[in-house]
Amino acid sequence: MYLLPTVVLSLVVDFIAAHGSDQSFLDNTLLRKHQVQNVLEHQTATVAGCKHIPTGPIETTKCDYETIESVNGELYSQLNDLVRTPFFRYFRADLYRECPFWQENGLCMNRECGIATVDESEIPEKWRAASLSKVEMPPDEMRNTLPGCYYRDSDFCFLDDMTEGDYIDLTMNPERFTGYSGAPANRVWSSIYKENCFGISEVMLRSERHDPANSFADALRGELEEQDEMCTEKKVYYKIISGLHASISTHICRDYLNQSTGEWGSNLQCFVTRVASHPERLQYIYFNTVLLLRAFARLGPYLSAYDYCSSGTHEEDAYTLTKLGSVIGIASVVGQFDESSLFQGQDANVLKEEFKTHFRNVTRIMDCVGCDKCRLWGKVQTSGLGTALKILFELDERALDPKTNPNLLSRNEVVALVNTLHRFVESLQFVDEFRRMWAGVDKSQSHALIREAEEAVTSQRIHDESDSYLDDEYGPDGSRLPRRWNLFVEVKRRIQHILRVCRVSTIQCLRRVLTDSAEVLRSVFARSDKMQGPHSDL
Repeated sequence: MYLLPTVVLSLVVDFIAAHGSDQSFLDNTLLRKHQVQNVLEHQTATVAGCKHIPTGPIETTKCDYETIESVNGELYSQLNDLVRTPFFRYFRADLYRECPFWQENGLCMNRECGIATVDESEIPEKWRAASLSKVEMPPDEMRNTLPGCYYRDSDFCFLDDMTEGDYIDLTMNPERFTGYSGAPANRVWSSIYKENCFGISEVMLRSERHDPANSFADALRGELEEQDEMCTEKKVYYKIISGLHASISTHICRDYLNQSTGEWGSNLQCFVTRVASHPERLQYIYFNTVLLLRAFARLGPYLSAYDYCSSGTHEEDAYTLTKLGSVIGIASVVGQFDESSLFQGQDANVLKEEFKTHFRNVTRIMDCVGCDKCRLWGKVQTSGLGTALKILFELDERALDPKTNPNLLSRNEVVALVNTLHRFVESLQFVDEFRRMWAGVDKSQSHALIREAEEAVTSQRIHDESDSYLDDEYGPDGSRLPRRWNLFVEVKRRIQHILRVCRVSTIQCLRRVLTDSAEVLRSVFARSDKMQGPHSDL
């Protein structure tokens, strides 16, 4: 009976890995010790570092973290004022379309999930749906239409039909903790990350880089031999999605509801667990900020020529343009993203279309979010990122000329782009707030915060792997049969999990060895349908 724990402990002793050397969160190495301290004890730069010199280290960009940090305070101040102007406050969205991918029954019943809409009579006439649809809606032959939404061939996202939906004041519905979590939320994020699979187009591109004459079979063989290799476009896609996830998490942790006291405040434990324990997530917030700033810089002339007036006096229009001009000026200096390095080569168009398809699907997955406020901000930010991608990868300088193409973007696209940039810049401001909070905790508190984050990560891994002990079996017709429990797979899974725990903490390692081993033995005798002995698979 004690053989299994002994074997497991022996394996653990043999395979415990070293933690690695201390490094900054700016490093590209993702597996290191003290990552929480490196994130929260990092000193924010106040002086630009790159000065247009392409030294990185923000991958796929021409600038560095310090440069973004040096301008972020001013950028945040200008954007914070800009998103409160009449034009950028109101966003029209259809929050009640059915989920196109699965039956969604997990509606959030918490009060914080709800949103406050604005009566259309309160919206300036020129911004109402009836007026905008006459100007902004492309002809039917230029768009691909689905119920309630559409996209043009150049679009990276689905856009809501302007004849549907409600007007929402974004300043009255801030992005923050709503209590929407568990299986419904996990299903949404899982579906989003599954859109990261690029398939044949990536295989073909890799093949082309090795030998243009290779057949698809040779390309696939190379794919299997180089599983760790990833094309730049796919890396960019993953960083965009992961950076969005990290930014949303940062906002949730910054405006967190203590359900015991009913008070709102910053939750340092939440931030340590969700972001600081994974420095690459913070890196991707910086990455998205650079990407959005580059799009902003390219769109500068168009944005400067846009009509933001609603009152007829042009005073608020002038104020909006002043704030916008400040943001464009900063973006022109630090938005050093090289879009020309992507989607190049013989099959680049194939990869770009696949990229678009995946990102469009992500924007449609937003209709599966069961929390109205979460769905709103998901729509805003995926639309904003999709607009930035269109600006960078679909539009040349002539298309961006406001004189020749005054109706290039819909009002919703402009509003989404500005508010999305504000979200990421605000996230970096919030990170500094969490750093100040971290500086105020004593050593025992900091250890407790890290320990709880480690346990949360461990628990999540168990949850993610909870079905891995089940074998997939298929019938004669190829259909999947009910999954069967397998002791060998179960033991293998638990050993792998124990090894991960042991890399984090020796105490947790020993505790996990004992509890997991006992649980496996218990499960052997609990899996029988009649609870009368070991499972027949044994």
